[in-house]
Amino acid sequence: MGIKVRLTFMNFLQFFVWGAWLISLGGYMIVTLKFTGGQVGSIYATMGIASLFMPALMGIIADKWVNAERVFGMSHIIGAVLLFLASQATDFGSMYIIMLGISLFYMPTIALDNTVSYSILEQKGYDIIKDFPPIRVWGTIGFITAMWVIDFAGWTVSPMQLYVSSGASLFLGVYAFTMPKCRPGNTTKGGSFITALGLDALVLFKQRKMTIFFIFSLLLGAALQITNTFGEPFLHDFAGKFPDAFAVKHPGILMSISQMSETLFILTIPFFLKKFGIKKVMLMSMFAWVFRFGLFG
Repeated sequence: MGIKVRLTFMNFLQFFVWGAWLISLGGYMIVTLKFTGGQVGSIYATMGIASLFMPALMGIIADKWVNAERVFGMSHIIGAVLLFLASQATDFGSMYIIMLGISLFYMPTIALDNTVSYSILEQKGYDIIKDFPPIRVWGTIGFITAMWVIDFAGWTVSPMQLYVSSGASLFLGVYAFTMPKCRPGNTTKGGSFITALGLDALVLFKQRKMTIFFIFSLLLGAALQITNTFGEPFLHDFAGKFPDAFAVKHPGILMSISQMSETLFILTIPFFLKKFGIKKVMLMSMFAWVFRFGLFG
């Protein structure tokens, strides 16, 4: 099997693990476990908490001491165990702690997936800019596939979605150990802890344009997270009035339109950047987001 095919499979599984529960877990917790909206929101917030520091810490470990593919693999194996435990949880306290653990070990794997892919492509003499995007697109396809599997199987409000994610995560964790070695690339000592965590980049906020960009990105990200959390529960609420509606029967498929459009437009980015430039492309994307959420509302 060629290395690009292997990396494609790795990226597919990376986001299959996430897609199996990210969009549908909110519906499961509200409809089946009877959690409140506030409780569900706080559970989803664990991803933000974990993202503040875990990717940087795991990155330091992979950069200085342990092969990146091993850190990646172990994170997924631990995540698989936690996902299985989450499928057994029925109270808010247990689910919150377990989902926090899942976030702590899954969120760093997004960056580690890129690190492993870049490292291996470089080792094999490939052009990262040219060869990685088609590989990464299969990550989004994996996310969509997982959503469709869960939806067609009727598991959108069932703990089975967590079993599926757990199995995929375990398989990916073991598979990662078969990938070519990605040895630590920076074993030199020196540099502050602030630099190691990347916090010195905060100096960029002295630039007005960067500050504005960050604020808009923050607000758009918040809107996206709200959709991920409460999109399917919102559609499930129509079951009483419209039990035969497609959106009620297959909320996962309807929500996956977002990821399908992402796949399409990722492939068109080079064309739009060349024709309109980065500023106009970003402006168009922001208007598209506003239009999307307006339709959803």
